[in-house]
Amino acid sequence: MTPTAFPATIETERLLLRAPQAGDGDLVNAAIRESFAALHQWMPWAHTLPSVAETETFCREAAATFAVGAGFPLFAFLKETGEFALATDLFVHDWAVPKFEIGYWRRASAQGCGLVTEAVRALTRVGFETLRANRIQICCDARNVRSRLVAERSGYRLEATLRNERLAADGALRTTLMFAMLPDEFELIPCP
Repeated sequence: MTPTAFPATIETERLLLRAPQAGDGDLVNAAIRESFAALHQWMPWAHTLPSVAETETFCREAAATFAVGAGFPLFAFLKETGEFALATDLFVHDWAVPKFEIGYWRRASAQGCGLVTEAVRALTRVGFETLRANRIQICCDARNVRSRLVAERSGYRLEATLRNERLAADGALRTTLMFAMLPDEFELIPCP
């Protein structure tokens, strides 16, 4: 699969998703600062609050990752206001299968209105319809109820509970929930 097969933008009812770009560091860092208490609890990369320069470096590296098709990080913006709402990623696990994993985080002010589920459904559609995935998975800490609900609302099935699978962001042993979807399961989900 070539990276050019992945759409430059993805539109949903309320979101516009696009690849990170140089210059996005300020707005992403503002969202991280707003949401740091929750991010720090679940995201290993949020062990410490990044500087704007560090976030800008991440944005540039993510743009390069997208450009070569090594993964598909995306930022989602509210169509109505243009405000940054969340970050998501379609990680490439194995092009030979092809197999992907979706990850996500949202800013605190975008909580509770279904935006992450909307973005995950859109990425799932691109994964199966454009990239011809044979498997897409979502993994989360078993204690992260909101993340689990996103996977369930998006039509993913709980496939495994991996006990003491890794260290969580807080240093505790983490039980990881692995949700997955296959092409025939995707076909059964009504279009949003």
